[in-house]
Amino acid sequence: MNHKGRPETRSVPGYDPRLGSPWWKHARSRFSVVGFALSVMLVIWIALAIAVSFGVDAALPAFGIDAKKVPIWVNLLASNGPLYVIAMPAAVLMLRAVPKLPTRRFPLGGSRFFALLIMCVPIMYAGSIIGIVLSSLLSGGTAVSGIGELASSLDPLMAFVFMVLVAPVFEEWIFRKQIIDRLRRYGEKTAIVVSALAFGLFHQNLFQFFYAFGIGLVFAYVYMRTSRLRYSIAMHMIINCNGGVVAPWVARQIDPKALESLQSAGTQMQGQSDSLKLLRSIDQGSLAGLAWVMLYGSAMLALIVAGIVLLIVWRKRFEFYITPEELLRGTRFRTAAVNPGMIVYGVLCVAMAAWNLFFHG
Repeated sequence: MNHKGRPETRSVPGYDPRLGSPWWKHARSRFSVVGFALSVMLVIWIALAIAVSFGVDAALPAFGIDAKKVPIWVNLLASNGPLYVIAMPAAVLMLRAVPKLPTRRFPLGGSRFFALLIMCVPIMYAGSIIGIVLSSLLSGGTAVSGIGELASSLDPLMAFVFMVLVAPVFEEWIFRKQIIDRLRRYGEKTAIVVSALAFGLFHQNLFQFFYAFGIGLVFAYVYMRTSRLRYSIAMHMIINCNGGVVAPWVARQIDPKALESLQSAGTQMQGQSDSLKLLRSIDQGSLAGLAWVMLYGSAMLALIVAGIVLLIVWRKRFEFYITPEELLRGTRFRTAAVNPGMIVYGVLCVAMAAWNLFFHG
């Protein structure tokens, strides 16, 4: 393949992308292997997380430790440790049945990196709104975002370690490198969508699915064009830092009681003198907290607008190349998604999302 992944030739032995051909059946089976590998990863993770959780709960009384006093990070390590140490490596072992397509690596300039990163902001917020609205409608308003509660309950250091340093590295490794390297031969757009969809489903809840799928498309595109995982990992870390560390910190800067007093008193103000009295009644800490909230909100609003503008301007600048074994238009969905492995993975993720929405919220 030459610059930016463009194939030198389409002369692949046996290449016949028509539905039902031996080549097509073989390609479809490779997508199925990917789906089964992700399914095994999910099952191993959930099973081990449950087993470790029960084991820890059973062992604590023997050491005279109250389970309610165990730090949240311990539970987080017990639940996610099996994913990173056992489940993901097991999935990669299965994925070896699908060969990688060797590609050259290319740099991503700073301006392109930050432009693509800013594009993630409106995608992220739009996806979050869709997820929140659908979760509320389907659950009758009872659903609660688990990741939101986790981010607000973790101290900043632990949130930084788990959500910023650890999760992006492992998730990009499996959902970008391992999947795209093996599926890109069948079409760049197909590999990007499969990577993003698998990533979105992996979160197993509606709150995160839409924004994870959206930013997953950007991460996958970045990896497709560069073949370097460092860029998508960096983007993932920055976004997780905003949602898991910065936003919760800003929210903690304002006193809810002061905000409630400000809102109720604001409706009763008659003029400038009342405004001055209201400001004097609020302590300096609360005013500083309000200032941080306003500054953060303004910055996010500016990034959303900038991201929308960039998405419009860049809509014709996204580059995609024909690959050696490109799937025909009209056969891609049936090949990539309608196969046993991907169906099993989708069913497992949807079932877990339903459980989290209706029974575990």
